[in-house]
Amino acid sequence: QVHLVESGGGLVQAGGSLRLSCAASGGTFSAYAVGWFRQAPGKEREFVASISRSGGSTYYADSVKGRFTISRDNAKNTQYLQMNSLKPEDTDVYYCAADRRSSQQMSLMKAMDYWGKGTLVTVSS
Repeated sequence: QVHLVESGGGLVQAGGSLRLSCAASGGTFSAYAVGWFRQAPGKEREFVASISRSGGSTYYADSVKGRFTISRDNAKNTQYLQMNSLKPEDTDVYYCAADRRSSQQMSLMKAMDYWGKGTLVTVSS
């Protein structure tokens, strides 16, 4: 059982930056592809970014390409999402996820093996 805890959310002005972290415990972190999803009230959870077990492959939603960067530190059992040039439409609850499938499959699927509880990101205009 993998336990995921997000941190780093908050309120930021449009054009600003935030870095989200997701700390994992209870499993072998390097055995999982990991990623980030986001969800607004009343909407489906959507894929944001994923990264392979080694960190060598990354995938991004078109809406965040060039602005967000996903990374991981397997020694610290932690993944990160650096968010730059934030827009009001990036306002959502952000969830980290871990899955035994590939990072590419994470970008295509909705159900993940493990989820965090989410952290709220609010971008003001």
